[in-house]
Amino acid sequence: MAIHVVQPGDSLWVISRLYDIPIQTLQRINGIDRVNMLVPGLALYIPDSGPGVFYYRVTASDTFWIISQRFNTSIEGILAVNPGIDPSQLFVGQRIAIPSPSKRTIQTLGYLVPYSVEQALKLVQGYAEHLTYVALVAYSLTDEGYIVRLLEDEAVINESRRLGLSPLLMIRNIEFVGETFNAELIGTVLANPVYRQNLIRSLVKTIKDKSYSGVSIDFEFVPPGQRNEFNLFFKELKAGLGEDLVLHVNVHAKTADIPTNRIVGAYDYQSIGQYADIVAVMTMDYGYPTGPPDPIAPLWWMQEVIEYTLSLINPQKVQIAFPLYSYDWKVPENITQATSVLGAQNLAISTGAKIQFDYQAASPWFSYISGTEQHIVWFEDIRSFIEKYSLVDIYQLLGVTYWQMGLEFPQNWAFLGRDFTVVKR
Repeated sequence: MAIHVVQPGDSLWVISRLYDIPIQTLQRINGIDRVNMLVPGLALYIPDSGPGVFYYRVTASDTFWIISQRFNTSIEGILAVNPGIDPSQLFVGQRIAIPSPSKRTIQTLGYLVPYSVEQALKLVQGYAEHLTYVALVAYSLTDEGYIVRLLEDEAVINESRRLGLSPLLMIRNIEFVGETFNAELIGTVLANPVYRQNLIRSLVKTIKDKSYSGVSIDFEFVPPGQRNEFNLFFKELKAGLGEDLVLHVNVHAKTADIPTNRIVGAYDYQSIGQYADIVAVMTMDYGYPTGPPDPIAPLWWMQEVIEYTLSLINPQKVQIAFPLYSYDWKVPENITQATSVLGAQNLAISTGAKIQFDYQAASPWFSYISGTEQHIVWFEDIRSFIEKYSLVDIYQLLGVTYWQMGLEFPQNWAFLGRDFTVVKR
């Protein structure tokens, strides 16, 4: 596996000859429509038949020989992918790459926003091999706790099961498609024991009646005053689901417990981790719409979030979030527009922008001018995603989530298919 960062004067023909790979394969894997569509700084993914590489943190008793034996590789192989590292000078916490003939295992979840049944079925069929779970973003709730279906889901459930996917009913405190999260709605339901039981009973009944594999809870802006009731809800919901049905809980990312904060205050990581089967930490939107232009999921911030999370939750219950989207800020007003990762790449190409890479954040970005307007775009590429996947290795996490499946990023799926075995449940 290689990554080629386009330099001035590069062409797909030259790159294909350099790596002995057909131009058509380069175009397909990297989402490039035309042969002449390159800009400096664009990162191209070059797959090959060599061993995959995963990442490991050195512990106190480690030597290269011990590490090579543990991971069924050779000292020479480790040295080859770690240039500059002195095997006699290893230190605790040092990150090293390990070549391995075996694929890593991972549990993945894709969020499916089914604007139409036809679109949802195409996405399920197209990405089934890459996913463990698919969460159908199709349900809300009333102010008395009864769940409400906002979008058709039965055909998607059936097709998911046929293709070996585990479908999860995803419920959010958004009353209508296209609206925002309603703090008062979920606060009212959680605070009332009768309404809370209505919610639990209607969730469990619908999950069983429709043959879902479980539920993915996405209640956001929960009033901090309902923190204890929120914990009780998870405890009672898991009791109702039993051992065979999955309780998957989405939580906002944080690096410390701030119980009074309106965004993260209600999330008691330790308690949620006790009751949930999987906790999906939303390691996205560090750079957010209308805020200052910043990387969406900078690596240093993700590490801080993960380390806080793992102080309270078993790593084998934790998924981290990978954004399949980008943000385009018009500055200085910071008016923000979202598009897919591939859409951002195509925008850089169409505007002739040189793509930069922030090595501390492990995130690409570029700027361009439209008329008299200055724009700054932060997005993801194969470099940033490989760094994010390394966090799964280093911290021994369960896996990752992708928001959302309707957004194109072909490099990711090519890399995932080559280097990982996606666990089916």
